[in-house]
Amino acid sequence: MDIDRKKLARLIDLSCVQANHTDDEIRTMAAVAKKHSCVCCFALPSRTPLLVESLAGRSDIAVGGTIGFPDGGATTANKTAELRELRSMGCSEFDMVVNIGWIKSGRYDLVERDIRGVLDAAAGAPLKTILECHYLTNDEIVRASKLAAGCGVAFVKTGTGWAPTGATLENVRLMAAAVEGKCQIKAAGGVRDLQTLLAMVELGVTRFGIGVRTALGILEGTDAGKPETY
Repeated sequence: MDIDRKKLARLIDLSCVQANHTDDEIRTMAAVAKKHSCVCCFALPSRTPLLVESLAGRSDIAVGGTIGFPDGGATTANKTAELRELRSMGCSEFDMVVNIGWIKSGRYDLVERDIRGVLDAAAGAPLKTILECHYLTNDEIVRASKLAAGCGVAFVKTGTGWAPTGATLENVRLMAAAVEGKCQIKAAGGVRDLQTLLAMVELGVTRFGIGVRTALGILEGTDAGKPETY
């Protein structure tokens, strides 16, 4: 499929969400986002004020908040408190890691309660639920995707970028079939090149979470395909 660079950039969330990302890397992410008008940028909570400052004056680029990173094991009360604090910093959409241990334990009742609690706190702001597919079976991916879509989230998302994998074509196919158009799909954790991105767009992905160097490779053809931490 053909897609121009401007439309491509509006599919991309840039991420600096690893523990070792520096101030300079966050500023660089903001500069790349401003150059290409990417849709959103994410940093870890303590780094969010710097990100907000770096994106000042660009209302077209959202600041995203990371909730429960990277393991999803925080209590619902902690996740909702994190969301409220991030919203007060200037975040307008939120990516939350689901409780992976509860999914693996078959406690979907608790997973649903957790998602609904954070969704209520979001008060209409877009909430993306991160499944961290690397650790889930196909059946768990399908069940968790259906559950999240049924709760009314804006997106289901493949991963945080901390796990070894996440955004595979098979995972995306499973999620797309499971949500049945009730929510959107965000792919993150393994999208390294334009070919993969476009293949996932064909499967229904509408947002991608990728790191700065990979984004430059996709948008400008530099350093394409080289692994990075993001």
